[in-house]
Order: sequence, then structure tokens, then C-alpha cells
Amino acid sequence: MANTKSAVKAARKAVRLTTRNRRLKTTLKTLHKRFEAAVVAKDAVASKSAGIAYASAMDRAVKSGVVHRNAANRAKAHVAKHVFEKKA
Repeated sequence: MANTKSAVKAARKAVRLTTRNRRLKTTLKTLHKRFEAAVVAKDAVASKSAGIAYASAMDRAVKSGVVHRNAANRAKAHVAKHVFEKKA
């Protein structure tokens, strides 16, 4: 149990932020699965739109501090590799 006024506030804040972070991470995982499914299905239009949605969500997650910047850049590079691959 928190003993000080600031610790009580920090405990309330931790609950609120944990809920937000969990919701965002779940959304990111869902978007990633949707993107991977489109890539496996070789659907170019669906993979491009899913990839853009996933990359955008990653950027928003970085802005709010849920995901590290380098992790998001790595995920976006993975998206770009599949969306913008050269058709030989």
C-alpha cells in the first residue's frame, strides 16, 4: 500500500497507463497479424494497406512511449521490405 500522497497518485497513474499500453500493444499485434496474413496470401493491395496501417500505428505507439523507437523502425523496415519489394 502506498504511504505518501505522491505514491498514491503514482499507483493510480500506473493502472491507467498499464491499461492504455496493453490496449495499444494488442492493437499492434492484431495489425501485424493482419499484415503477415496478407503477405502470405500474396495479396499486394491488402498487404500494402495493412502495412501502412501497421507502420502508422507503430509511429503513434512510439510517440506515446509504448514502443521503443528502434523497435518501431525495425518493424517498419520489415513492412517496407514486403510492400515495396521489386517484382523481377
